[in-house]
Amino acid sequence: MAAGTDFSRPFTVLEGNYSKDSVPAEEDEISEYSDHLKQTIKEKPPQHLSVDTVAATEAAATNLDFDFGDVGIESLSDGRSGFCPVFRSGSCAEKGPKEYMEDEHICVDNLHEYLGATADFPSPGAFYGVFDGHGGTDAASFVRKNILKFIVEDSQFPVCAEKAIKNAFVKADHAFADDSSLDISSGTTALTALIFGSTMLIANAGDCRAVLGKRGRAIELSKDHKPNCTSESLRIEKLGGVVYDGYLNGQLSVSRALGDWHMKGPKGSACPLSAEPELQETLLTEEDEFLIMGCDGLWDVLSSQSAVTMARRELMMHNDPERCARELVREALKRQTHDNLTVIVVCFSPDPPTRIETPRCRARNVSAEGLNFLKGVLDSNS
Repeated sequence: MAAGTDFSRPFTVLEGNYSKDSVPAEEDEISEYSDHLKQTIKEKPPQHLSVDTVAATEAAATNLDFDFGDVGIESLSDGRSGFCPVFRSGSCAEKGPKEYMEDEHICVDNLHEYLGATADFPSPGAFYGVFDGHGGTDAASFVRKNILKFIVEDSQFPVCAEKAIKNAFVKADHAFADDSSLDISSGTTALTALIFGSTMLIANAGDCRAVLGKRGRAIELSKDHKPNCTSESLRIEKLGGVVYDGYLNGQLSVSRALGDWHMKGPKGSACPLSAEPELQETLLTEEDEFLIMGCDGLWDVLSSQSAVTMARRELMMHNDPERCARELVREALKRQTHDNLTVIVVCFSPDPPTRIETPRCRARNVSAEGLNFLKGVLDSNS
């Protein structure tokens, strides 16, 4: 529900058994208006709705909390149900209107199979990453090839995976600087998802974004690291940097990235452009249907909720995460994004999302205000 929106409930639910003979005459009048309202809406469907409009409507409907006594929507899981996800992923990458493709990505649905028999961590496991390069392809390509290796080889892994991931981001940044065969002035953002069983760790440095589809609702699991973001601008200024016209030191549109060593000091020193990621841990449940990971080329033209609404509709039709990723890229191109596009869709079940049904409820008594509300709705639709 949108912040600041006040939906007063005109219906009063009375306790006790229901029988047709006990219904007050006032309810018959409401029933008549309700039936008329449903018929009016059915006869006059909205026309030419955009993805954003549909997303906003569906999100509002999903987030509404109706409390009718014992009738309601119960959570499918309390987070302690022992849910064990099944990982299926698909991806799509297009250079879009840019001359060169600088993005990289990785999808690993089975970590044990990918890393071999020596892998020592909980099962099942999966790993995904999106790397949005700038100033060339060297940084994005290097990080994609090495980041997972740096994570699993860290001394903190897998006992303290959060620390291992943070160490790996910094180690990848330093190793890239030491490779004389590469252009160390190129840079990349990095967004990764490491999943063991039902525990998912999202790590982000830059403006790629991870969004969880939770029964139709969009849950953002990462924060866009833009220089003019309040917390980032304070960190930048504290370390001697400046934000000019939305750019870090007037040069870079992100405040965290790997590479870009022409903007950094000696290795190990604190600088305004940080390679350290922010982490978000999530315990997956049956309500968590899929994850969307995308570079800023997607999010510049599509809201998180719009993307989840579109992805859910696609998955309900064909249950193919790769086709779903392709449709999200196609939608972003249609909306004239100005950047490269990379999208990964990860499903957590072999089955497609189920249709969300709103429980049917009968009001036992209605206030005069409620009656006037229904009349107003009918008048506005007539």
